[in-house]
Amino acid sequence: MITKSTPIIDALRSHPQACEIFTRHGMGCIGCMGSMTETIENGARMHDIDIEALLAELNSLLVEPVKL
Repeated sequence: MITKSTPIIDALRSHPQACEIFTRHGMGCIGCMGSMTETIENGARMHDIDIEALLAELNSLLVEPVKL
């Protein structure tokens, strides 16, 4: 589970498609130094992003697709 205290870099390393989600929410500086040290909560706060909406979308990456 991705939480507020998850470092941004950890979310990106474990789920590369998270980059698109961060960018869509206004965190376009994913390649900056802050992504190496900041938590998702701190990054969202700095960019005035709704943390709950961001976490919901990031955690949707963890859901396994339904196999038919």
